[in-house]
Amino acid sequence: MGDSSGFLKHQRELPSRREVPVRLLDWREVYNDFPIAKVREQASRCMDCGIPFCNNGCPLGNLIPDWNDLVYRDHWREAIDRLHATNNFPEFTGRLCPAPCEAACVVGINADPVTIKQVEVEIIDRAWSEGWVTPEAPAVKTGRSVAVIGSGPAGLAAAQQLTRAGHSVVVFERADRPGGLLRYGIPEFKMEKRHLERRLEQMTAEGTEFRCNIEVGVDISASELRKEFDAVVLAGGATAWRDLPIPGREFRGVHQAMEFLPLANRVVEGDLERSTIHAGGKRVVIIGGGDTGADCLGTSHRQGAISVHQFEIMPRPADARPSENPWPTWPMMFRTSSAHEEGGERVYAVNTVEFLGDSDGNLRGLRAVEVRSEIVDGRPSFVPVEGSEFELECELVFLSMGFVGPERGSMIEQFGVELDPRGNVARDSSWSTNVDGVFVAGDMGRGQSLIVWAIAEGRAAAAAVDTYLMGETLLPAPVTVDAAPLR
Repeated sequence: MGDSSGFLKHQRELPSRREVPVRLLDWREVYNDFPIAKVREQASRCMDCGIPFCNNGCPLGNLIPDWNDLVYRDHWREAIDRLHATNNFPEFTGRLCPAPCEAACVVGINADPVTIKQVEVEIIDRAWSEGWVTPEAPAVKTGRSVAVIGSGPAGLAAAQQLTRAGHSVVVFERADRPGGLLRYGIPEFKMEKRHLERRLEQMTAEGTEFRCNIEVGVDISASELRKEFDAVVLAGGATAWRDLPIPGREFRGVHQAMEFLPLANRVVEGDLERSTIHAGGKRVVIIGGGDTGADCLGTSHRQGAISVHQFEIMPRPADARPSENPWPTWPMMFRTSSAHEEGGERVYAVNTVEFLGDSDGNLRGLRAVEVRSEIVDGRPSFVPVEGSEFELECELVFLSMGFVGPERGSMIEQFGVELDPRGNVARDSSWSTNVDGVFVAGDMGRGQSLIVWAIAEGRAAAAAVDTYLMGETLLPAPVTVDAAPLR
């Protein structure tokens, strides 16, 4: 503990965001640089508690007090070693994770928590700039091979760990570039893709092979994969989106968020001159109040939308942590992202009941109703408020209501893996499916979740695969499976 009174002397502070009118003109990340002296000052607020709840708050088990102390002491090289000991991709989590570690920070009991996430991203960015992040190729090859299906954070984590263990690893990705949602779901203003590219370059140099434009179950069969590889890791994510089957859903102008966001990313990549779903000059409604909805909001602003409304069926959260939601649990409270700061209107406790269109089949508006939360027949329900119906004119609607699990289709059918009651791929305590040699990690087995859970599960599944192939493993397994045993 470098400064025993740091949390008393310094207030929580984050880097400033670029001015809204300026940042809406480009797709660069929204934050200004944070002076090193400020970073060290923030790291000094870590109390090095007797029981560091932040470690348990993070699914990866990040050694947070260790690297906070090292940053405060200006030992950055040692700090990145401690950070990489538990997290393959801190440049991703430091930008995209909602930071459950901060919710569990002991300082946060009666003050603002330590800026753990910001210190994390400063460590890895410094490491890249200093040339400390280099390929870690295995000293010995095992002669065993593993196919990883999906190149999101879970697949990448599993692949990197298995490659470093000496196995020959091939990552299959159905898109034209690797990265999964990191590539085509996360807008550039939240994470510039240069961070992804340099990590992929490192993995390639270590020996991981990426085969893109290959959809398993279509371009290559499950049986072919099982013949070619000694083990398979399913890490395709939970990409089956939740729909809104109400009258008018067929009108042109109603789109899923994940139809809209990838096109915007492709424009930034240089693949398209202009997105085929474009908010410029249109009135936009986003249905869903989560992070993906905020991504649609920031993207619509940059495309020049006339107005944006974001609907959420839940009531507005409290401004502070509710008493029934105590530390160190995740606080259900009102938050404002950079996209919300840029404009738009957030509308709570409202349910869309019908889309309205013109005679040509184009969306012209929607009809919605205010709702209140009640228990009906023993179950939480949203009850319409009598007389509260209203119409809102719009030309674009983005459905951002989450995901219901992995996509059903030829891949799951061909592998013959069982599904759990929630529709995810079932796995046992060793991350194995009911099919010998086939494992599952990340959202495909867990359901829609956080990036830290995906990386943690990818690392743990890699340890399980290594044990399956070699009889033992030295790879760390940060988390255990929270699932019912297979039949």
